[in-house]
Amino acid sequence: MARMHARKKGKSGSTHPVKKIAPEWLQYQKDEIKELIIKMHKEGKLMSHIGIILRDQYGIPSVKAAMGKSVKEIIKEEELLPKWPEDIMNLMKKAVKLRKHMIENKMDKHNQRVLQLTESKIRRLVKYYKSVGVIEKTWYYKPEQAALLIKE
Repeated sequence: MARMHARKKGKSGSTHPVKKIAPEWLQYQKDEIKELIIKMHKEGKLMSHIGIILRDQYGIPSVKAAMGKSVKEIIKEEELLPKWPEDIMNLMKKAVKLRKHMIENKMDKHNQRVLQLTESKIRRLVKYYKSVGVIEKTWYYKPEQAALLIKE
C-alpha cells in the first residue's frame, strides 16, 4: 500500500506472531493483566503506550492474544474511555504546535506544507469518526477550537 502524502511505498513493520493464542510461558493471568491496564490508564498513559509497556517491561507479547480483547476494549468495558480518540488528539496537538511555529516563522514553507497535510489528516479522521458515531455529526475541525481542546 502506498503512503498517504508521498508517492512511495510504505516502510515495512514488525511481523506479528503466527499464532493468535497466549504463549504457555506467560506469567500473568487475565485479571492481573486487566488490573495492570487499568492502573496504567489511570496514571495517564495512552492506550498505545500501555501495549508497549506491557510488551517491554512485563513480557506480555500481545494483549489481544492473552486476553481475547484489545487494550481499548478493556478500557471501554471499565467506562474509562476518553471523549476524543487518541489518534485525532495527537494530530491536533501537532497542528497546534505547527500553527504556533508558523506565527513565529512566517516564511517557513516546508512546515506550512506539513501543517496542510496534518490538517487534511485531521479532517479525514473526523469524517470517519462521524460516520462511526464516535464524534458528534455537527462537530467539525477549527484550529482555534483544537487549541482549546488541547489545553483541557
